[in-house]
Amino acid sequence: MQQPLNPAEVYERYLSRPIADPWTRVLLELAVPKRGDRVLDLACGTGSVARQVAPIVGTTGTVVAVDINADMLKVGRTQHQPAGAPIEWRQGDATHLDLLDDNFDLIFCQQGLQFFPDRGASVREMRRLLRTHGTAVISVWQSLTRHPIHEALFTATARYLDVPFRDVDVAFSFSSAEKLYTLLRSANFTHVEVTTKAVSIQMPEPERFVEFSILGAATSIPKFASLDGATRSALVSEVTKETHAVVQSFMKGDSLRFPMEANIAIAR
Repeated sequence: MQQPLNPAEVYERYLSRPIADPWTRVLLELAVPKRGDRVLDLACGTGSVARQVAPIVGTTGTVVAVDINADMLKVGRTQHQPAGAPIEWRQGDATHLDLLDDNFDLIFCQQGLQFFPDRGASVREMRRLLRTHGTAVISVWQSLTRHPIHEALFTATARYLDVPFRDVDVAFSFSSAEKLYTLLRSANFTHVEVTTKAVSIQMPEPERFVEFSILGAATSIPKFASLDGATRSALVSEVTKETHAVVQSFMKGDSLRFPMEANIAIAR
């Protein structure tokens, strides 16, 4: 009998490697971490930022990876650990972190802010944790209208489950650059810049795009996490059929390729 897929393992293999990893490189280019820096990877997932920044800050640096999901941390710990700073994996709530004031030179939050129950509290926590002249680097997806393949997926999902659209599109729910800027300024960051970047994503196993996207979403979106196996299987089957034409329009050879766009804030 085939073992059920673990959402956190699916996230690492199918979402983190082809999506989070190239976006991490974008964030690192903007942040320019230095040897010896103390770095926090907030809402770390399975640790894309933590693993890529560890060799840059080196053995004199510090990397702390925090996520509220214990399964994501467990999968992160089992991945190949890079040279450089050892990664300290910690379970924690982004709105109330058990970490010392003025403790980090850099805080990264890649695609996590939109999921936090109190965004204001979370950015105030980032501000509290940063040293003088420290920097927070925060990325959030632009709206679903800029991501047609995901718009089709979530539209079909909400219709099939008969739930409000907001219950399934959480990942794309904080897409306003102006609101992101205002939120950070309200937390007493004195210098905030918001820029837009686009990255071309190449996904493996395109025939399982819907299945893996829905299962990976169970790591962070309550509506997906609450589905039982039979409901999830029926959902995957129906949504795969409904989104087939859209998915096929992004096929390039044997791969699924599509652009993703994010607003990235640099706050000091």
